[in-house]
Amino acid sequence: MTERQQTSSIDPAEVAKFQAMAAEWWDPQGKFKPLHMLNPTRLDYVTAQIAAQFGRDRDAAQPFAGISILDIGCGGGLMAEPLARLGATVTGADAAEGNITIASLHAKEQGLPIEYRATTSEALAAEGKSYDVVMALEIVEHVAEPSEFIATCRDLVRPGGMLIQSTLNRTARSFAAAIIGAEWVMRWLPKGTHDWHRFITPDELSTMTTATGLEVVDRCGMVFNPLGWSWSLSHRDLSVNYAMTALRAA
Repeated sequence: MTERQQTSSIDPAEVAKFQAMAAEWWDPQGKFKPLHMLNPTRLDYVTAQIAAQFGRDRDAAQPFAGISILDIGCGGGLMAEPLARLGATVTGADAAEGNITIASLHAKEQGLPIEYRATTSEALAAEGKSYDVVMALEIVEHVAEPSEFIATCRDLVRPGGMLIQSTLNRTARSFAAAIIGAEWVMRWLPKGTHDWHRFITPDELSTMTTATGLEVVDRCGMVFNPLGWSWSLSHRDLSVNYAMTALRAA
């Protein structure tokens, strides 16, 4: 085991924040309302990237059959469940046991065979696990050492596979939207859920990702329209929320 694999990316204070909110994951009007609103748009991005990489037709009944997906920091399973419905073999991992409890119960109620584990990316890598797709959505800004975390994610991606990340850009607009708007004004999230200084610019994320040997092939913004109260994808506006896809050579 390498020294990097022994180093935990877990920040106990960040885990505790989400552990405290675990029971509200599936309440669309609760503390995770922003994620429920964002989820269809980020699902659209993720499924388009997977379909393109593996030559799948998203209009098929179960287009992702035979594709293994790891959702690191899966929370209550908001992304894991729709991907399982599309036929993927999904593993959800989260350091907060409360999240895994909620996610497991909800998946069972839905009849979805998702494997949920209260564990870390480092522990999975140490077990020798690997997946066609690794997702790290809205998590890199919460880990202790982002570059080390991304390197571990790379170890979990099979040759020919992909890493999909999403996070918040470190801009004045992101401070206004994610902290002033979501936490202070709308009170969707408890104050202190986000730390603007931990937000990561697309260039920073790209540099950390390519340093692991992965090839960044796409960067895309997820833009909120307050007038239409809706989200959309934009390859021009990455100023607040954005996603990034990187490939591991076959």
